[in-house]
Amino acid sequence: MAGSVEWARIFLDVLLVLSGLVLMLLILMHKGRGGGLSDMFGGGMSSSLGGSSVAERNLNRITVATAVVWITSVVGIGILV
Repeated sequence: MAGSVEWARIFLDVLLVLSGLVLMLLILMHKGRGGGLSDMFGGGMSSSLGGSSVAERNLNRITVATAVVWITSVVGIGILV
């Protein structure tokens, strides 16, 4: 039983690191909405504040799914510990 708990912990640790790295990459890929640090560094030049494209919606969905995986692995590690 202790061996299976150890393997689950290792799996969740690896999943946490990988999903965290992917989540950072996905967040950095999002377009700046303005009003924050992106305006300060010249990112507020875009004039298209309308609806989002299919690619942006898919990026949002993938980001949310990755965040759910990350949160689930954090909770799983918390339960195991």
